[in-house]
Amino acid sequence: MKKTYIVTMLSAVLALSMLTTACGDAKDSEQNASAETKSADPILNETGYPIVKEPLKMQFFTGRNSGGATNFNEAMIWKEYAKKTGIDVDFQLVNFENLSEKFNLAMSSGSYPDAFHTARITAADLTKYGSQGLFIPLNDMIDKYAPNFKKLLDQYPSIKKGITMPDGKIYSVPLVYEPDFLAILISQKMWINKDWLTKLNMKMPATLDEYYEYLKAVKNTDLNGNGKKDEIGFGGVGMGSILEVLKGSLGLMNRGTNHRNVDVDPATGKLRFIPTDDRYKELLQYLNKLYSEGLIDKDILTIKNPEFAAKGTQGIYGSLTTSFPETVMGQKNYEIPPPLKGPHGDQMFTNIQNQLVQPGAFVITDKNKHPEATLRWIDYFFSEEGQKTFFMGFKDVTYTETPDGKFEYKDEILKNPSGMEQALLKYVTWPGGSYPGYVTKKYFKSVTEKMNAQHKALEPGLPKENWPAFTYTVEESEQMKAIWTDINTYIDQSTVKFVTGVTPFSEWDSYVSTIKKMKIDEYIKFYQAAADRYKNTK
Repeated sequence: MKKTYIVTMLSAVLALSMLTTACGDAKDSEQNASAETKSADPILNETGYPIVKEPLKMQFFTGRNSGGATNFNEAMIWKEYAKKTGIDVDFQLVNFENLSEKFNLAMSSGSYPDAFHTARITAADLTKYGSQGLFIPLNDMIDKYAPNFKKLLDQYPSIKKGITMPDGKIYSVPLVYEPDFLAILISQKMWINKDWLTKLNMKMPATLDEYYEYLKAVKNTDLNGNGKKDEIGFGGVGMGSILEVLKGSLGLMNRGTNHRNVDVDPATGKLRFIPTDDRYKELLQYLNKLYSEGLIDKDILTIKNPEFAAKGTQGIYGSLTTSFPETVMGQKNYEIPPPLKGPHGDQMFTNIQNQLVQPGAFVITDKNKHPEATLRWIDYFFSEEGQKTFFMGFKDVTYTETPDGKFEYKDEILKNPSGMEQALLKYVTWPGGSYPGYVTKKYFKSVTEKMNAQHKALEPGLPKENWPAFTYTVEESEQMKAIWTDINTYIDQSTVKFVTGVTPFSEWDSYVSTIKKMKIDEYIKFYQAAADRYKNTK
């Protein structure tokens, strides 16, 4: 990679000259970053629109959902944005199913484009290719060319911490959710059939013991009135569907779902490995009681999402875990209970992800000759106008503005027989997810006000501190992966065996001892190093 520096000679009579030099080491590059910013691209307009003074074409490697837009280049949003900015982007689409393979091939062959958009690039790859100079660091450019994104980083320091790699550099623009947008931050939550509570003359369960009594009553009562005992206490997909939503009742996973297996022990303030903790054992014992008494669907270990949804339409579950029973199963009679209080007084709901959803949603590569213009291009979508356009489309075409200042899709979008998202695809390309940008309740209308309101009961029990995923050096990532693969498999298998009774709890100490022999202490040392970096990142 070569960089151009404007060198001003000491004598005022001498003309300016251009000097092209090879990149120095990382330290020299960092020292010269400010000089590079000052020697802005000659076709760049630093503010206002168009972004460039002459037409510019770029190529983006772009991920897409198989049900999403088939040609981003034909979508109204990108045609209009090209007119606004002067930058014409050719979106080269790759299905999410093949994204990782195609990304790795592009990087290994060197045939990658100006930028990666909606590419789900992992923190490990950001570190790897950033350290090799293939991804451009954005730290200094953000301050000057991304005022909307910078405002978000200043407002939520945890986002900046989460996208700062171990070398102190930021190589990406992420996908971020509004922090109180619980309907999408909490994808899986517990629901209870409120009509059945009424029939049973029971109040909404508030503790694990009361939840157990409710499930037992469901199993033993013909609540659907069909003359059969076909009611099922709890239904979900996989044992994790109930395990994860109840961890908070034992005070576990208290830093959110980005840290499912490691949190902070409130008694010591130190990192705690959840799957070997005594409280995890207590939770498994509780689930073993439910399972052994037939209060959990016997098919939970084998059922898949389509089959679960179909089964749910029959109205036979007293309680279940899903996103929204009304949209998934057509069931309107379910309500989210408050966090259930556990045996130690914990009453938390910790199955919530951090607002930093994907760190590597947008990356500028070293092949890009106009990185400042490209950063200005993506920064627009962190502005109010950019968010509205990206999600809502165009006024009086896809949406209308109400007298009280709200934005609503037009009937031809909302009531389209093909579905709302399909109707939007010729105008905007967000359906399918993983895009760079900021998702807020104000403009993301796939989630209704009713859906948002349904989460109110969980708010008092949410973690006080919700960490984004940590970042690791290349060496740390490789060593942690080598350790974790076998441990993870062993934990998953052992968890199921404990819950189903295949392995008695008298074997718990042996289970813990086995995990220790698999180098879990070494794994936690790497985790601690990453936690310290996160804490100390400014």
